[in-house]
Amino acid sequence: MTTALQMKSRVNEDATLDLFLAEVEVPAPGEHEVLIRIEAAPINPSDQGVLFGPADMSACTTSGTGKDTVLSAPVPKAFMGRLAARMNKALAVGNEGAGVVIGAGSSPAAQALMGKTVALFGGAMYQQFRVMPAAMCLPLPADATPRDGASSFVNPMTALGMTETMRMEGHKALVHTAAASNLGQMLLKICIADGIDLVNIVRKQEQVDLLKGMGAKYVVNSSADSFKADLTDALAETGATIAFDATGGGTLASDILGCMESAASRSADEYSIYGSIAHKQVYIYGGLDVRPTTLNRAYGMAWGVGGWLLPPFLQRVGPEKTAEMRARVGREIKTTFASHYTQEISLSQALDAATAKAYYAKATGDKYLINPSLPL
Repeated sequence: MTTALQMKSRVNEDATLDLFLAEVEVPAPGEHEVLIRIEAAPINPSDQGVLFGPADMSACTTSGTGKDTVLSAPVPKAFMGRLAARMNKALAVGNEGAGVVIGAGSSPAAQALMGKTVALFGGAMYQQFRVMPAAMCLPLPADATPRDGASSFVNPMTALGMTETMRMEGHKALVHTAAASNLGQMLLKICIADGIDLVNIVRKQEQVDLLKGMGAKYVVNSSADSFKADLTDALAETGATIAFDATGGGTLASDILGCMESAASRSADEYSIYGSIAHKQVYIYGGLDVRPTTLNRAYGMAWGVGGWLLPPFLQRVGPEKTAEMRARVGREIKTTFASHYTQEISLSQALDAATAKAYYAKATGDKYLINPSLPL
């Protein structure tokens, strides 16, 4: 095998975006590298920025079949100026995945992975074969499949990064939105195991029931009339002063800060026009809500809203802590860090317009898995 199919995304000068399958060369692994047959690669919200950019996916169409399938979508002309750097460039996509090592370089570390099922992170995972340094592969337990290990980096490391950030910044409990997601369920399991109070924010009663059934103590429904009162009660009981928000838009971040301030005022000894001195922090790490972030400043002066991304966090904590976190993911890949998928699709099926609209919606609880080894 010398060539393979790889999914690529390209913005064209005529204000369109194309997703297509390109035939690429498969290099032989070097001394310290391995060749992996990719059998599972999730579609994460973080993948969709490269996949689709600002394209209007409500108007996407598909042409061709099999390896000649192409997904096309219009790009609003207002966004074209900011896309100059990626114009006419075919970008590889897919942050993470898992598969079986079918070739290895001569080094002992590479040879030790021969025939093993491994998880990997490093981009360009929506393709049939991938060469990677052996050191960047996470060997999975003997009873784990590529499907089990496909989502072994982005969600697990993000969830662990949230609890580490909480500790590093001196908070004692935390808040998480879109909490019924795969990532949210992982975070809940981590917090239960590590004895951390977690306030889960969801949008539907069935999501409340799901998390309660998993052992969650604090779950509040943002669509309920009593949302702010319920959230304030949970914050007062837990003392949570840090939140991680997957939605990004609207007033949710502001509402969380306001409820944190209300919770703090219950135990305040005296009134201050500057509010509580306890620092309240919301980190936005996703963009499920594309509206502008609106802040209604009614929570004193000790607060912050900022962005949180996994790569800068890992740089901050360093390789030793990163290795420790990855080792835990490997040990608990079928328990704490188990992922659930709505549908498993081939490379060509991922370019079907109806299917793309479904996973583009990023609905909580819906997660699609690409298996590049499936027939086109």
